[in-house]
Amino acid sequence: ADGLQARGFGASTLGLPRGAAEKAIPAYRAAVRPGPGTVIGGQSFGGRVASLLAVDEPPAGLVLLCYPLHRPGHPETAAERTAHWPRIRCPVLLLSGESDPFARIELLRAAVPLLPAARLVTYPGLGHGLNRVREDALDRIAAWLADLAGRPS
Repeated sequence: ADGLQARGFGASTLGLPRGAAEKAIPAYRAAVRPGPGTVIGGQSFGGRVASLLAVDEPPAGLVLLCYPLHRPGHPETAAERTAHWPRIRCPVLLLSGESDPFARIELLRAAVPLLPAARLVTYPGLGHGLNRVREDALDRIAAWLADLAGRPS
């Protein structure tokens, strides 16, 4: 959030209850009212919750960092975790490590076309976190947000 604020975008973080992503949707909704002027998103579990919320309450955009496509060692669950993606109608930016145990890169690349308007950015050698490329990831998010808002980046 601080990195986006330093780049001129309002941003905040929130805590979500643990457990099933579907059960965390009300907490996310209460903390952040999605709508036409709001971009939502999250890291891992938070991104999954935001993506589920985006189906019923479309935001202006959705940012998914290290989306948990499947549990480590269980790539067969990827289709279940992307079943709602075709119903997401807003632009989506996904950033992911290419060695993420929660998202086999070939499965993630194959799933992205399920989203009507998506851009995927991947980082070779990174797993389930983007700390080593934080500044680049923030620059890419800020540029995407500027494009979305129709302002110069």
